[in-house]
Amino acid sequence: MRAMYLGLCIAALAGAALAQEFPNRPVRLVVPWPPAGNVDITARTVAPALGEALGQQVIVENKAGAGGRIGTEAVAKSPADGYTLLLGSSGTITAGPAVWKNLSFDPLKDFAAIGPIQSVPIVLTVAPKTPATSYAEYVALAKAKGGQLSIASAGNGSSNHLAIELLMRQANLKLLHVPYKGSGPALTDLIGSQVESMMDQLTASIGHIREGRIRVLAISSLKRSPLLPEVPTLDELGVKGYEAATFTGIFAPAGISPQVTERLSAALRKAMANEPVRERYRAMGVEVMDLGQAQFAAYVRADYEKWLKVAREGNIVIE
Repeated sequence: MRAMYLGLCIAALAGAALAQEFPNRPVRLVVPWPPAGNVDITARTVAPALGEALGQQVIVENKAGAGGRIGTEAVAKSPADGYTLLLGSSGTITAGPAVWKNLSFDPLKDFAAIGPIQSVPIVLTVAPKTPATSYAEYVALAKAKGGQLSIASAGNGSSNHLAIELLMRQANLKLLHVPYKGSGPALTDLIGSQVESMMDQLTASIGHIREGRIRVLAISSLKRSPLLPEVPTLDELGVKGYEAATFTGIFAPAGISPQVTERLSAALRKAMANEPVRERYRAMGVEVMDLGQAQFAAYVRADYEKWLKVAREGNIVIE
């Protein structure tokens, strides 16, 4: 018994020493997307504050390809020592893996959730020539057109595609999904009324909404956005419990020690409490997520399971 107690004491002291020593060199934050995109900007906004909280430089490294899978897989296979982290998002951790076929990593088993950064609600918008100025009119139009009211997304299996599928199920609507290769081309056709409606991230659509190029009917969060306080939520409009958003957060390879996890999580919380960082995110049209490490891990699991159910029910599979 004495030997066991001594062993436990030594292990505890070793863990404490590890946490105090970490980090003793720069930390890599891998972004599995090209530079200048939303996820990359998110990473470069938080990295300096995170580095200051850790006492070591945090270097953002872009490792793009295969819809975010190349960089995500690379982090999953990295040493679980806290020096290689992933700027994960819905596209690579929850919604994406829910639809991808032959995935080379398990988003829940191969990663440890360190903490959240921000979330972005999705907006339902219509083209200038679409004769609907409210969600009620949109529903009436969809029913009148017998399932042929077109609605664009950034692509098959994208977060906004899944948000459309969820809306159709919860609102008992039939819509004609039109997938594009990215939000940009879809928004161009929406502005030109080549497609009648769209669901997309608020950050991509807000400029066009403010300039009057497209009309917004509803937002997907459970509470209204301070950027569009006059726009009702789908929950308010009768689609009870409807919620769809994309998120970003920091993840580490599974197997990372609890001590290093807590060190990283505490540093991220400190970085996210930095008011200039929060203001930068607010200006981007995103909402800072104030969740602890365990809460964030539970959020990620629930989000993955929700989209996996939607994907299976809709038979959505991406090769």
